[in-house]
Formats: sequence, structure tokens, C-alpha cells
Amino acid sequence: MYDLAILWDWIAFSVRWLHVITAMAWIGASFYFIALDLMLKPNPNLPDGAYGEEWEVHGGGFYHTVKFLVAPSEMPEHLTWHKWQSYTTWLSGAALLMIIYWVGGELFLLDPTKADLTLWQGILISGGSLTIGWLLYDQMCKSKLSENPTLLMLLLFVILVVMSWGYNQIFTGRAALLHLGAFTATIMTANVFFQIMPNQRIVVADLKAGRTPDSKYGKIAKVRSTHNNYLTLPVVFLMLANHYPLAFGTQYSWIIAGLIFLTGVTIRHYFNTMHKTGKGPNWTWLVTVLLMILIAWLSTMRAGETYEESEARALTPYEQTFASADGFEDAYFAVVGNCSMCHAREPSWDGMYWAPKGVVLETEADVARHAKQVYLHAGASHAMPPPNAIEMDQEGRDYIVAWYQDATSN
Repeated sequence: MYDLAILWDWIAFSVRWLHVITAMAWIGASFYFIALDLMLKPNPNLPDGAYGEEWEVHGGGFYHTVKFLVAPSEMPEHLTWHKWQSYTTWLSGAALLMIIYWVGGELFLLDPTKADLTLWQGILISGGSLTIGWLLYDQMCKSKLSENPTLLMLLLFVILVVMSWGYNQIFTGRAALLHLGAFTATIMTANVFFQIMPNQRIVVADLKAGRTPDSKYGKIAKVRSTHNNYLTLPVVFLMLANHYPLAFGTQYSWIIAGLIFLTGVTIRHYFNTMHKTGKGPNWTWLVTVLLMILIAWLSTMRAGETYEESEARALTPYEQTFASADGFEDAYFAVVGNCSMCHAREPSWDGMYWAPKGVVLETEADVARHAKQVYLHAGASHAMPPPNAIEMDQEGRDYIVAWYQDATSN
């Protein structure tokens, strides 16, 4: 069983690698086409139905792009569809969510200090909540709100803030921000799958049948694509946030997440305006910096279980499994003696103010809760502690391995 932990970690690494690669492809394509659309210039010599053109140079060659506002007069022989980037990013992200936050839910998903949930209840909330945003957003886009894009975006922002608060009431800090990112990314991918691609297929079918396509389908796709453009940067932040305790390990992390969505708007507004006019509004950078200063200040408001609370509360069934295993006492003292100077609620290591990645290893409950991570980082490998911090003897590592093997072999 303990070897399965190593295999499972490599599976998670591989899926994360795929997720990052496809996300880069999706974001790159999205940003490029939004920029291209804004840079298009009119030309009286363009073919009928063409909206504008753009000349670009890259990789030693010149590219001439012409955009048709609705569609060309006839179907081209070759047509490239940009869809796999979005689908693969979402599917790999969903797989990663299941691997880390569902299979490893006792550690990464559930927070017994916030809500008394079973793992299955947490998984149902995790999976079910991701569809809520899309259903609400899609209905708003199809209503009369679509005639007021600004109001529509404000309502979407309210939904995101409410979900941010809600996730933080039941999940761990890192899981809450990750789920908010997944919640938003689901809206973005659903835009592609349920709106952008189907509308483009209608236009293609009309061209093949010799009919003149209706311009409304292109307009719908453009609106959804623009929304995705403004949501992209916050999603990237939320996906990275689980590596930074200052982002998720504070009582105001849900507000931090809301403010990040505003920075996404200001940053993208600058670049979108610059691509369209050649000059971006500089005030957006001042607003962005002020928002980040506010975020940094909010991040100093610590949250989480105190030492006394951790010592006093009853262990969860997951924690009890490892705390009752043979060799726990030896492994616990090996961890506390080699790791707790950094992995503490108030680290004693000079210049360190927060436990790395928010992992605290002080009480028995702490060590039992992070058993798998302790094993992978200090037992199966020598990743921790860092060699320039303290040299952990092999006996201590052997204690950790023996303890984890006993706990997972029963």
C-alpha cells in the first residue's frame, strides 16, 4: 500500500504536467485571438463580408489575417477549429481535482474545524457545486441581462464572491481557492462547449448548404469569448494559490480571491485597450498595484487551528489511523525534532513567518493528518528537511517509513 502512495504521486505529477501544458496552449490561443480581433484594420480592398485585416511578422515570415464578420461567401477547403486546448485543460484539471482533493480528501479537502463532513459529502459538494456557476451564468446570458454587459459582469462577480465565501466555510483554505478556480474554469470551458462551438457549427452548416449565416451566432460566440478573456488571469492565480499560504492561509482568503478577479479586469482592460488603440490606460496599473497592496495586507490576518485547539480536539478517523499505527511515537518525535522549526504555527527559523505551503507539524494531530506528505518528503525521498537547514539522520527517516508502512498495510 505504501508503494501505491509513490505511484499515485507520480500520476498526480503527470496529470498536473498535462494540465499546465494544455492550459498554456488555451490561454495563449485565447489571448492571441482577442488581441488579433482588436488589432484588425479596415481596408477597402478586402473581399465582401470581411471586417478587417492584420499583418504580422513572426519566426522569419509574414502573416496576413483577414476576419469575416459573419462568414466568407463560401466554405473554405481547410478549416482549423480551436477547441482541444479548452477541453483537454478542463478534463485534465478535473482529473487532478479528483486525484488530489477527492482521493486525498481527508487531508486536502475537508477541514474538521470548519464543518463536520464525511469524505463523500465533501466530494458531492465539490463536484456538484461546479455546475451551479455555469447554470446561473448561462441563464443570465440568455436573459435580458445580455443587453447590459456591464451589469451582467457585475452579477457574475457577485456570484464568484459568494461562492468564494461559501467554499471557505466548509473546505480547507487551499481547497476553497482551488475550487473557486475550478468553478470559474468550468464556466469558461462550458462557454466553449455549449455556446461558442455549437454556434460556429451552425454557421459552417449554413455555408455548406449555401445559406447566408445569421450574424447573431457570431455575436453570441464573441460575447462568451470576451468573458473568458477577463476570467483567465484570476483562474491562473487561483490555481497557483495552493502553493502559497499567504493566499489561502488567512481568514480573509475569500476576499483576496474576490479582489483578484478585479485585478484580472484591470490588467486585461489595459492590454485589450492597448491592442485596439495602440496605447493602454495607465490608471489600470495604479489600481492593480493598490489592489495587490490590499491583498498583501489581508494575507497577514492568520487563520486556522491554534496549537491548543489541535491538542484538545478529538482526532478524525483519518488521523486516528496513523496516530494508532505502530511506530507513531518514534516517527512523531523524528518529525518534530527535524521539521517543526519551519513547519510551525510560528516558525522559529530566522526570516520565516509562515509554515511552507501552510503545512504545520507540531501536534500529534498535525503529523497524523499530513502522514502521506511526511512519508513522501522525508521518508521515501530526502526532499525534506532542506540540507542547508538540518541534516536528518537515516534512523529518523526509517522511523517514518516503518510507521507509514504499518498504517497503510492494515
